[in-house]
Amino acid sequence: MNISRRDLFHLAAISGLSLTSTDVFAKLNEVKPESFFEFKGVGNVTLLHICDLHAHLKPLYWREPSTLISAKELIGTPGFLCGKAFMQYYGIKPNTIRAYFDTYIGFEELAKKYGKMGGVAYIKALVNRIKAERGADKVLFMDSGDTWQGTAVGLFTQGKAIVDAQNALGIDIMVGHWEFTYGKDRVLELVNKHLKAEFISQNVADEMWGDLIFKPYTIREVGGVKVAVIGNSFPYTPIANPKEFTEGWTFGIQAERLQKFVDEVRSKGADVVVLLSHDGFTLDQALAKMVKGIDVILSGHTHDPAPKPVIVGNTIIVIAGSHGKYLGRLDLEVKNKKITNFAFKLYPVASNFIKPDPEVEKFVEEVYKPYESQLSQVIGKTQTILYKRDTFYSTFDRVIMDAIKEETDCEIVFNPGYRWGTTVLPGGDITVDDVYSMTAITYPDVYRFELTGQQIKNLLEDIADNVFNSNPLYQQGGDMSRTLGLDYEIKISAPTGQRISNIKVNGKDLDPNRSYVVASWGGNLYRAGKNAKKFRPVYDITIDYIKRVKVVNPPLKSNVKILDVGCGCPTSEGKCL
Repeated sequence: MNISRRDLFHLAAISGLSLTSTDVFAKLNEVKPESFFEFKGVGNVTLLHICDLHAHLKPLYWREPSTLISAKELIGTPGFLCGKAFMQYYGIKPNTIRAYFDTYIGFEELAKKYGKMGGVAYIKALVNRIKAERGADKVLFMDSGDTWQGTAVGLFTQGKAIVDAQNALGIDIMVGHWEFTYGKDRVLELVNKHLKAEFISQNVADEMWGDLIFKPYTIREVGGVKVAVIGNSFPYTPIANPKEFTEGWTFGIQAERLQKFVDEVRSKGADVVVLLSHDGFTLDQALAKMVKGIDVILSGHTHDPAPKPVIVGNTIIVIAGSHGKYLGRLDLEVKNKKITNFAFKLYPVASNFIKPDPEVEKFVEEVYKPYESQLSQVIGKTQTILYKRDTFYSTFDRVIMDAIKEETDCEIVFNPGYRWGTTVLPGGDITVDDVYSMTAITYPDVYRFELTGQQIKNLLEDIADNVFNSNPLYQQGGDMSRTLGLDYEIKISAPTGQRISNIKVNGKDLDPNRSYVVASWGGNLYRAGKNAKKFRPVYDITIDYIKRVKVVNPPLKSNVKILDVGCGCPTSEGKCL
């Protein structure tokens, strides 16, 4: 794409450069915005892909993790790479836009250079460009789910605003996970009455009769090629989220059923078989070894940015990050029912360097209009970076836990290890919208209850086994629950039930026989305790807390000591991977 003088002035303005500056060309050349979007297409099919948008319609800051720890067998493989290890694996140079989008290294300084990320109007602009280049009949746009939940506008409209955004983007096919937390009736209403895309899932069935709730697959002609897309929604939905939302529906991986549908679409003449998945990047790599005949897996759930595909046998596996930061593009050359060539790019949705689609930009403004005065309200400032994603600890979670502890007068706080949220730069304003971006769920109430020391130890071990199990099929998603008032050591490679040691509660050794006052939100933990008392929703508690303290400054250091795995981050004792 050639840059006109008008486009040059636009880029200069959004890059913070003076239009009269004599070195405007030189400075723009340093940034090279066009290089973000260069791609040499191949073949006759283009698959576009987003995943884990988490209802973020506007550009945001989103810092990638500084720890991404798992079993020793998995660390250093795609899905468990971060920071320097990520840059080395993918050949990314420091201080570049890829370093900014894909790692935490230099994030605060690079944020000043490259600005915010994502936003559906900017994704739409990229999609428009690709369709104009390829021809719309050669493009299929898919969404791996975790799309309707994660922000205030998603919550306030029970997903409707986000469905409308998907329609505006032109999504063709999707699967789900957090979508189901709006409840079965609402999901079916949105799917059947409002969503223009096909919602498919071969692994969601009626518990009593075994009938599938959604179409298991769809076959589309793309560029003269028959592309079959089979859907896999998150297999552990009733475990990861309260089961009442999907009571009477079964999920699971359902590998045998998946194999049946792969064979079925082949018998119907499919040239290419695609699995649109919300299993998680590592689980999908394992699944590709179990099921034969899948050509492409478009993965989701684990939020991984992966600039290069993973190839398992004859299966190409790609994933497109999270929060609208990326648009994945996979071009395929298909001959005689085989992929003979392909090319992949993970486009960074660098919103400071993309002209937004005007219609979608207007749509976003209209969606926010009823809530703008509430959500844009500044409630405080932060002295340090507020981030979400990390294996054991994050600063935004710490602020939430401080608020809960003050509200409930408890000894220990458990905060769920959700991977979605937002980032606020040091010195930045904290808005009501920021808090909702960390807490916007349909079961937000905080509970105070009592657990024995032994129950707490067992709970930590169970969570650790989910996060660090060496078998990807047993990893149900999420990071370790964050804790306040409770410190511990962990040996990742230890056997199940023996990872956690040296547990301290407010500086004292955990007494297995003593009853402790605990508070939590975002799950069913309170049901295991005694004397449960319900408090206000977590977002109300956190908003009021930040208003009161005015300035937050959570520590960067984690309260968890890792005994056997280094991660290269400022919060661990280990060396860089």
